[in-house]
Amino acid sequence: MSAARSVQATGTSEPTLNDRLFAALSRFLAPVGRAPWWLHVTLLYAGARFVSFVIFTAAGWQAEASPWGGQRPGYLEFINRWDAGWYEKIFNHGYPDSIPRNPDGSAQPNEWAFYPVLPVLARGVHAVTGLGWAASGALVATLAGFGAALVIYKLFRNFAPAATALWGVAFFATFPVSPVLQVPYAESLGMLFLAGALHLLIRRNYWGAMPLVILLCLSRPAGVPFAAVVLLHLFLRWRNRDSSPFPRRDMLSGGLLLLVSVFMAVAWMLVAWWVTGDRSTYTDTETSWRGTELVLFKPWFDVGIELAGPFWGPLLPVLLVGLAGLYLNSRAVRRLGPELQMWCGMYLLYLLAVLHPQSSTFRMLLPLFPLALAAAFISPSRAYRWTVVLMFSLLQIVWIVWLWQYAAIDTGVGWPP
Repeated sequence: MSAARSVQATGTSEPTLNDRLFAALSRFLAPVGRAPWWLHVTLLYAGARFVSFVIFTAAGWQAEASPWGGQRPGYLEFINRWDAGWYEKIFNHGYPDSIPRNPDGSAQPNEWAFYPVLPVLARGVHAVTGLGWAASGALVATLAGFGAALVIYKLFRNFAPAATALWGVAFFATFPVSPVLQVPYAESLGMLFLAGALHLLIRRNYWGAMPLVILLCLSRPAGVPFAAVVLLHLFLRWRNRDSSPFPRRDMLSGGLLLLVSVFMAVAWMLVAWWVTGDRSTYTDTETSWRGTELVLFKPWFDVGIELAGPFWGPLLPVLLVGLAGLYLNSRAVRRLGPELQMWCGMYLLYLLAVLHPQSSTFRMLLPLFPLALAAAFISPSRAYRWTVVLMFSLLQIVWIVWLWQYAAIDTGVGWPP
């Protein structure tokens, strides 16, 4: 009997080259599969940040001269743009004793719009290593991003098995605006403290959440929606106290967490008032970029009218709220639990109230990171999940080339990221 007939008779065949390569790759990756969860998250996040590094570097080679440097800047010079320049001023000189004003009395943009934790930590790195602002700020932001990814994984594990939680972290790490997590901005610090505070709130560790809330509110303006979530969380515990005990010690510590959250929501405004003697320092500074006073919710209707005219324009924010409400009540988002669902809703409401919608709005959506886990819940299909990661990674190119560059390659117009 020939060899071919012998193989056919026994039902076996010689392994192909692809089979051998797959087997070798499986043996090579086997130790990674047995590695602890924190190593999985670290490797995943490092890979995502390397992709962003490559995109930044390639975009820098195409960049024209800007207020922050000349043509073809290197990586550190290229990422030290936009708001990073304001943090650099704080790093070098601190905050001004008074805010600069125009002849008509309106405030000029100044450092008081930016929170102190990032430049303070960068000063600490500088004191230890001698590194300048660009390297110190980027190092703090990048390390905080790694920490945020680890804490987000632990947060997601409250609601999902390990594999799904890891996919949620992958969506967060590759989100189109995720490159901001490695530049000298405070977003990565905000994500680290926010994820930790939400995790401890869900675990009912109110004492542990308090210092994280303080750090969060001195890193990014997130105190108002977080205080609202704490209030709703305590209300739900009180309402369900017959079926789920709400002991007095939790009432006390939870109430104190609520007070801390409410106070920290306005703490930076009070600090600015105390230093400058002007009680409207913070609000005037924040609105100096838009050129108008703060009127809650109005900017969204104004932009709607600019985009769609006086008839359809006012309906755009209403449509946006309706679509957001439908999604936040979808099955995938409900699986996040009431606290994360409430956080997403309260944060969106906060943005609708105070934000002037423009190109930086995309970056402002990053605190909605719990929706990354909801996106993983939509389908367990690997094809779907890898497609999301691939599309997010490609959209990073759009974000960096369109917004991060001072003058975009295609239009020659710069928009703040």
